[in-house]
Amino acid sequence: MTNPRSWATSERWVPRRFVRPLVRFTETEAASGIVLLGAAIIALTWANSPFSDSYTSLLEIHVTIELAGFGLDESVLELINDGLMTVFFFVVGLEIKRELLLGELSDTRAAVLPVVAALGGMVLPAAIYLGINAGAAPEALRGWGIPMATDIAFAVGIVALLGSRVAPGAKVFLLAVAIADDIGAIVVIAVFYSRDLHTGSLLSAVLVLAVVWVAAKINVRAMWFYVPMAFIAWFLTLESGVHATLVGVALAFLTPARPNFTPEELDGRARAVLDQFAATTGPEQQERSDHEALQLALVARESLSPLVRLEQQLVGWSSFVIVPLFALANAGVDFRGVSVIDMMGSRVALGVAAGLVVGKLVGISGFTWLAVRLGLGRLPAGMGVPQVLGISAVAGVGFTVAIFIAGLAFTEPSLADMAKLGIFVGSPAAGVLGSLLLLRGR
Repeated sequence: MTNPRSWATSERWVPRRFVRPLVRFTETEAASGIVLLGAAIIALTWANSPFSDSYTSLLEIHVTIELAGFGLDESVLELINDGLMTVFFFVVGLEIKRELLLGELSDTRAAVLPVVAALGGMVLPAAIYLGINAGAAPEALRGWGIPMATDIAFAVGIVALLGSRVAPGAKVFLLAVAIADDIGAIVVIAVFYSRDLHTGSLLSAVLVLAVVWVAAKINVRAMWFYVPMAFIAWFLTLESGVHATLVGVALAFLTPARPNFTPEELDGRARAVLDQFAATTGPEQQERSDHEALQLALVARESLSPLVRLEQQLVGWSSFVIVPLFALANAGVDFRGVSVIDMMGSRVALGVAAGLVVGKLVGISGFTWLAVRLGLGRLPAGMGVPQVLGISAVAGVGFTVAIFIAGLAFTEPSLADMAKLGIFVGSPAAGVLGSLLLLRGR
């Protein structure tokens, strides 16, 4: 008897023409960047259309939740930026922890080069921004952290679209630089972009995180325990003045990276279940099949670390739902009342754009050259000077985290809009420049 085919794998018209192509699309490296770009275009179009009032009104709708004496009153925009983006930073934290323990950053010597390169890609863009905005109002100077960020989805997507023209080692180098860049961005947000600190709430949040740490150490695995604890820690951090999304990073670093069962234990337990199933025959075997399948699924599940399992479960939601929603809510800048002269004369916009295009290119390539000359690291195979320059330029594509920091840096909407303009101009320019350098260097 053949196994029945699921609806998604059937030859019906809808699955064949829409469902399976969509699944294949989401599995490509460039997919998340394309979806993110589409969401940004929709936001810009909507905000500059005759229906712009509906865009603003939707984001300003307030949601109020009261539970056990605690109240939460947030707008839709705040729920996306403070709430959903916590999940995004949780996934980023899981990726960082995996890279530190098992990936490109786990080998200290191999990690030195991309870490040094990322440092150059953070310091020089910030310096360029501050140089261009020297003498400006203190509020404008707060934007120095914006051009430090690299958008992994866009950067990796650009490199993926170039295919074999980019050496495999160069792709790995870009990913490692972007991961190190994310670590730097998280530190910058925590240290420089938290406001009005309330010590009591912060200490309470730390206590909750300590409880989570103890629970993980004694092998508590129930999600019904961790999800409420995560929400409590998030709420307390939100009340403390430290940006609540950093709870996502903290929880990620507390997530166990070791599975419950070793490969040997997996083999032994799976064989025991299969042997028990094989010992039964006839109707009894049919009755036991579902039970044994569930036992095998449980054994397989516990043979994956919570870190890997949660990353696999959430990365799709983060890439194709949360980040596009963030772009849809934050990229809608109304430029109808702004002249081209105003745009070109904005030192905030110019500082962000120059930081992304020039700062990333010179900073990453310069610090990479310095690290290699000092013997601190060695370039991956097949990666010469043109590819170093190309990867450095591509890393200047800053979007998600850059816009996020812009929202934290400025309380004045006009400055935030100019910063976003710099991101919108600088990121495509960096992407085009990087692509041309990579194509010429192959």
